Amino acid sequence: MRVMAFDYGTKRIGIAVTDPLQMIANGLDTIHPNQIIDFLKRYLQTEQVETFVVGDPKQMDGTPSQSAPHVKGFVNLLKKTFPDIPVQMFDERFTSKMASAAILQSGINKKARQNKALVDNISATILLQGWLERKAYL
Repeated sequence: MRVMAFDYGTKRIGIAVTDPLQMIANGLDTIHPNQIIDFLKRYLQTEQVETFVVGDPKQMDGTPSQSAPHVKGFVNLLKKTFPDIPVQMFDERFTSKMASAAILQSGINKKARQNKALVDNISATILLQGWLERKAYL
């Protein structure tokens, strides 16, 4: 079964998913928050997801960021809509910066680098890969 991660934002949600063996994280899509439940219902008709991982927005000192209440609402929606799939939070500090750096290093053109949906998708992938690495050491 797969693990799915979300980099939640009020305008876009970056989504990443593991391979069935849960070894590699891959970017899946970027969805508007109003479309996420329908997207997940369609996805779950063909794929099995064991766990949802949601980026936990924190400031540098570890306190919740301004987006934390929005993320909490999203987590509650996931739990209510998909009660059989556990939701885990994972620290998302630096994922957007790491995603932007990865895009810059990839050599793609400036216009493509400014695509915020791409940043969100890569952020979700970095988040999920970090979760997988932490899980491997537990």
